[in-house]
Amino acid sequence: MMNTKVFKMSFASVYPHYVKKVETKGRTIAELHQVIEWLTGYTTSDLTRIIENKIDFETFFAEAKLNPNVDKIKGVICGYRVEEIEDPLYQKIRYLDKLIDELAKGKSMDKILRE
Repeated sequence: MMNTKVFKMSFASVYPHYVKKVETKGRTIAELHQVIEWLTGYTTSDLTRIIENKIDFETFFAEAKLNPNVDKIKGVICGYRVEEIEDPLYQKIRYLDKLIDELAKGKSMDKILRE
């Protein structure tokens, strides 16, 4: 069952969890930002503004410029096969989760960024 409450959650409320997840596994905030930028087009300064303004995920992805290679993101995250998620917003959120999970698991950046 899809949890739509996440749509209204602020990116700022989840961001510290992303940072902790990747740093705990020896990755850097710079790498995290690189992954987010690849997916959304947001720079570090954009992320700072988004966090300061407590932008929700719905707005976060509505204003994002998704990478044209986003359809290359495949696999399971949180029990969902990302390429089969029907709700477009929920799929984008899970794409982000999948990329951050791959980063935390030590996957190389060229593989994460589907180069």
